[in-house]
Amino acid sequence: MTLSLLHVHPETGTSASLAATGSVAVGGYVNHCWRGLGACATQGLTTNPWYPEGVRRALEQGLSAQDALNDVVAGDAGASCRQCLVMDADGRSALHTGIDNQPVVASARCPGVAAAGNMLADAAVPEAMVAAFLAATCEDPGAVLKQGKAPRFRETHDVELLAALIEALEAGLVAGGDHRGCRSVALRIESFTMAPIDLRVDWVEADPVIELRALARRVASEDFQAFLRSLPHR
Repeated sequence: MTLSLLHVHPETGTSASLAATGSVAVGGYVNHCWRGLGACATQGLTTNPWYPEGVRRALEQGLSAQDALNDVVAGDAGASCRQCLVMDADGRSALHTGIDNQPVVASARCPGVAAAGNMLADAAVPEAMVAAFLAATCEDPGAVLKQGKAPRFRETHDVELLAALIEALEAGLVAGGDHRGCRSVALRIESFTMAPIDLRVDWVEADPVIELRALARRVASEDFQAFLRSLPHR
């Protein structure tokens, strides 16, 4: 009952995760990312909040996204109710969608970026999110989408990443989003060059994109940027 997007920049280790849902507090359970390792979104008819812990351990041991995902799914008696998207440090993604998840179920996966959702209003939602993200972050979005080539991310990638994630969310919601509507959103960014960014709108009756952009403007303010610069990166 959620839609998510994961991103990893293999050359820098920057990672990001984005999630939105028609329920409350999506950021508390769904989206996770770890610089230099990868990212995970755990969702579905019922979410297993312990998947990310297992995925992270597997990625730390050098397993691929697919092997990390296989490990957590194999140990879960309720896997038929789960949807889990994993991305490793090389930008490779893997997806599990159990047979008990409710339609519309869909995904779109490219090197370095992937999106998936369940209980969607339209199957085009993940593709819209991925396309918008690539258009906002790389030099060759068409080649990535149509030919599966590795993206050539812009030099301004890390600076523009927060805005790009919000644009991807907006594109997914315009394409239909969660068929119940969107009531909570969250995103996280981790890198080796700046402090983590973790933004959450736990409940909103109106437009969640407006609320998230308002938070982003506060993050961009000079006083908060000064605070972020004062934090250690490692």
